Amino acid sequence: MTLLWIPLTIAAAFLQNVRSALQKHLKGELGTIGATFVRFGYGFPFALLYLAALVLLFDFEMPRLNRDFLMFAATGGLAQILATALLVTLFDARNFAVGTTYSKTETVQAAVFALVFLGESISTAATIGILVSLVGVIAISAARAPSGLAGIARSWLARPALIGMASGAFFGVAAVSYRGAALSLGGDGFLVQASFTLAVVLVFQTVVMAVFMALRDPGEIRRVVKAWRVAGLVGLSGALASIGWFTAMTIQNAALVRALGQVELVFTIASSVLIFREKILRLELTGIILVVTGIIILLLL
Repeated sequence: MTLLWIPLTIAAAFLQNVRSALQKHLKGELGTIGATFVRFGYGFPFALLYLAALVLLFDFEMPRLNRDFLMFAATGGLAQILATALLVTLFDARNFAVGTTYSKTETVQAAVFALVFLGESISTAATIGILVSLVGVIAISAARAPSGLAGIARSWLARPALIGMASGAFFGVAAVSYRGAALSLGGDGFLVQASFTLAVVLVFQTVVMAVFMALRDPGEIRRVVKAWRVAGLVGLSGALASIGWFTAMTIQNAALVRALGQVELVFTIASSVLIFREKILRLELTGIILVVTGIIILLLL
């Protein structure tokens, strides 16, 4: 069971890449808010079905709500929404690559938050693996940036960088909160803990974002419903990815899970090369090697 978090994380990263591609397709039909909402609004029915299957077909006991769980779940749900919103604002920023790069400091920040809020620490080898992967992520992000690595190094106090770091911080808070919520349940074990946490969080996020859309742009709700075919696929792939993430983070430290999840960038570049026949840049190749090296250090040392 201990090593199950590894294939779960890799599968989650792959499915998240699929979900992102589908969401990008939806951007032509929906606004940013609507395209973001579908991952929650069309995802929670699948999460509820998964939880029901565990309880009804496999006789898992339904966990009971408690104060710690509600606090962690609400904190994580809101933090993820805020992190996504901050990341989306970077599309309007002058240097998107800089902001996105700094948002990837999520893994380091998650390690700090896990230590502060859950009392969990990671080994020196795991810390080295996380930092090596982070350097690889920076290289990949800088490869197609107009100013390259030098621009990213110079821009750490610029607005996009600050927004990116804030986004990474909220993503880190969300990851640690979800682990805290799942572990607070006790009960039959990690499968039902993770599925129950996921279902509650997705329902909560759906309600929050639906209210926000109703107040901000009621017409977007109609467009979301109209785009149900592709949106349903976004919800399915997103829910499957989330099942992987939540289960892995229930088993293992959230910082290690998110660090291994950086393999998503390798999937993204592989797709661009193999499917869209785009040329891979030397700095991207260097970044991939560093990400993979960091993951190997993380898993083997």
